[in-house]
Amino acid sequence: MTQNSVQVNETSSPEYDVIIVGAGLSGCLALIKILQLELRVKCLEAGTNVGGTWYWNRYPGCRFDSESYTYGFSFSPELQQEWNWSEHFAPQPETEKYINYMVDKFDVRHYIQFSTRVASAHFDESSNTWVLASDDKQSFRSRFFVTCLGPLSAFTLPRYPGLDEFKGQSCHTARWPKSGIDFAGKRVAVIGTGATGVQTIQEVSKTAAHLSVFQRRPNWCEPLHNSKVSPEEMEKIKKGYPELFEHCRGSFGGSIHRASPKAALETPPEEREKFWQTLYDSPGFGIWMGNYKDVLVDRTANSLLSEFIAKKIRERVKNQAVAEKLISRDHGFGTRRVPLETKYYEVYNQDNVELVDLTETPIDRITVDGIMTAHNKEYEFDVIIYATGFDPNNGPRTYLGLMVEAFPNMMMVMGPHAALRNIPISIQYGVEWISELLDYSTKNGINYIEPKGESVEEWTDTVHEAAKGLLSNDVDSWMTGVNSNVEGRQKRIVARYSGSCPSYRARCDQEAQDQYQGLKLSAK
Repeated sequence: MTQNSVQVNETSSPEYDVIIVGAGLSGCLALIKILQLELRVKCLEAGTNVGGTWYWNRYPGCRFDSESYTYGFSFSPELQQEWNWSEHFAPQPETEKYINYMVDKFDVRHYIQFSTRVASAHFDESSNTWVLASDDKQSFRSRFFVTCLGPLSAFTLPRYPGLDEFKGQSCHTARWPKSGIDFAGKRVAVIGTGATGVQTIQEVSKTAAHLSVFQRRPNWCEPLHNSKVSPEEMEKIKKGYPELFEHCRGSFGGSIHRASPKAALETPPEEREKFWQTLYDSPGFGIWMGNYKDVLVDRTANSLLSEFIAKKIRERVKNQAVAEKLISRDHGFGTRRVPLETKYYEVYNQDNVELVDLTETPIDRITVDGIMTAHNKEYEFDVIIYATGFDPNNGPRTYLGLMVEAFPNMMMVMGPHAALRNIPISIQYGVEWISELLDYSTKNGINYIEPKGESVEEWTDTVHEAAKGLLSNDVDSWMTGVNSNVEGRQKRIVARYSGSCPSYRARCDQEAQDQYQGLKLSAK
């Protein structure tokens, strides 16, 4: 993608008013909302169907870790009342089905062109239009360009020699074969123990003849405590949707969980331990997002919480040498993305599962038959699964996480420096803000939109200021832009707005109320 001008012969108006790239949750909602403005819209999608994250990531165990009924959109009360969630934390197939249901309900599927991967996007300064080209040489021209790629869409493989030499079956979790993989009677390796790795390991361990988990670094995990949603409970949820979403919108992270006004260091030890036990026994992210107010900013408070979780790991894993390897030493609980698990730690009590600590014996290379670690120890496998994550944006400078200087007429949903919290709630806000800007531009004859340089500077400073004091900024993770899989991606950055969701929305709302004073708007 580039802002460089291109020479074209066309002088007529573009074929489309808006081109959307990506047909996941954000792309599909953007399509619905922008079509309601009666604009000419096209959505380009690399996959063969809608779904985005929930289309590509179909590995075993893939599911929500936010409550299902807060993960759906709230823009349509009718959609809310028609859709029934079967579990408190829905599995991937159900979420994919939800997105398909929404697309068909609003009859927008025929505006999506599937199996179309965008290879380039250029801004034509002579006509103020974007020219997009697909990898099969198709060309598309539009006035405005909306990216709906998600914050983590570019998956990465580790930089081990020999990745192409393995003769068995291998894949990244983000490109799982639709036909699935049968693990019965097979020797399987999983590399990576982040959120995706944890979910995959739990499922593979049930049927594989032998599973080797190659742990690059241990993560703090907490129990999911998933359960079915009864018809009676679903009806109660439907009746309370307005209050539920109002509660979520008012919370720091856009979820049902809110931090305690108390501080861990000001709470008596017995009371603190009881509170943490209650959170640990409760479903979802409560112990991460609904904890004492100081556990993510005070090292002493965080250390106390981390030791509480470490004690749980030691209780659940029989072999204490293995338990100690599963306990993180390089970051405190909640300072990186916390995977939610269902009997993950108990997996290591199984005879068919072994843990390979890569801090002790790093991987040397991938071989024809499997994996070679340090000291020339070779493991033979039938299947290798790479749960090695995604590549975050490198050094972003945006305005409100929605636009980039020198990229006119381009908007982003869930871009870097946005409030990347409860994803669908954040998506809906971003899409609606962009739709309102497009509507304003259309009604006022504006065909050129670009953030001012000073606006970008101000927002970048705001993002950096909001990140101060957070323990997470001292930790290598996708939230700080560090990725060992990508050469040169070891410099720490601030990849998202760390303030509250209400403060983010207030800032964006003010921009709209001020008639977009932070933008260059013209009919040139």
